[in-house]
Amino acid sequence: MHDPLTQGEVAPRPDLSIVVPVYRSEDCLVALYDAVDRELKAAGITFELILVNDCSPDSSWKVIESLCRIDPDVVGVDLRRNFGQDNAILTGLRLARGRHVAVMDDDLQHHPKYLPAMLGKLEEGADVVYARFGAKQQKLWKNAGSWLNGKIAEWVLGKPKGVYLSPYKVIRGEVAEAVCDYPGPAPYIDGLLFQTTSRIAEVPAEHYPRFEGRGNFTFLRSVGVSARLAFSFSARPLRLVSWCGLVLAALAVLLTVFVVAYRLLVPENFPPEAVGWASLMVAILLTCGLQMIFFGVLGEYAGRTYLLVSRKPQAAIREVIRADGRGNADARRAGESVEGVGVGRRSHL
Repeated sequence: MHDPLTQGEVAPRPDLSIVVPVYRSEDCLVALYDAVDRELKAAGITFELILVNDCSPDSSWKVIESLCRIDPDVVGVDLRRNFGQDNAILTGLRLARGRHVAVMDDDLQHHPKYLPAMLGKLEEGADVVYARFGAKQQKLWKNAGSWLNGKIAEWVLGKPKGVYLSPYKVIRGEVAEAVCDYPGPAPYIDGLLFQTTSRIAEVPAEHYPRFEGRGNFTFLRSVGVSARLAFSFSARPLRLVSWCGLVLAALAVLLTVFVVAYRLLVPENFPPEAVGWASLMVAILLTCGLQMIFFGVLGEYAGRTYLLVSRKPQAAIREVIRADGRGNADARRAGESVEGVGVGRRSHL
């Protein structure tokens, strides 16, 4: 088979493409590569390791370049600016050539030794297999954020209660194809997966301490993920606003009837000096606060719709390095997908 853009022979498709978003991880990448290479070759699984540099300010890209030079199974992708973790993952998915795709972090908290078992679950019929961690080596607020995102996903997406939305997962190739069709500027991979399939499985795994350095996921980014999940995949928050408005309107009508009836039936309890400024101010502040919350929800939907219509790019690729010479062709294909020219699928060359 020949690639029409490169006019060269195309290597066989690997069993697994491993997509890793990279940010501030120059000290972790060599150890990550060694672990992936050791575990998958021992299991007889052919693979490609796609390292997507999300405009990391350290020397991560230089390390990726060196890995690409020594091993043709490593693919380096350099983004022009920091687009965020999910955008980097979606860029990697579009460049993946494997029969199936794995997504994992760059700090070895997700050990590749679990990949063969996760692939085995795919062979049993699952479309997405998550690593289910017991005790997680991360801060308490991150655990709380994960719990909150899980609850939002149950409400918005119908996620089964027992499933943990782990960032470490393996995805069937056809499902990854469907996820790559998403055109919005702010993707959320787990939300897209649950909109695509309900065939979900889990594999128990240990959550390891970070190999080097410290995590880059801040509290504000966690809030952003929750907002992306809540407002990008369902109209249920809008319906909640409508129901709250109906409840408040009904309560206002009942209170009005009560006050008028009480005034007519017990007029002696309403002397002229009983103005009731305190209760009036409380009612006004409560109503105005709820209105601002509702306007904020509407604004989130309007803003996301505007960004979609204005074709804000999901990502912009500066360079793709493949040792087999397909880098330029892949960059053009990925550019068509992520820079707003069109919605593309994964490049099965």
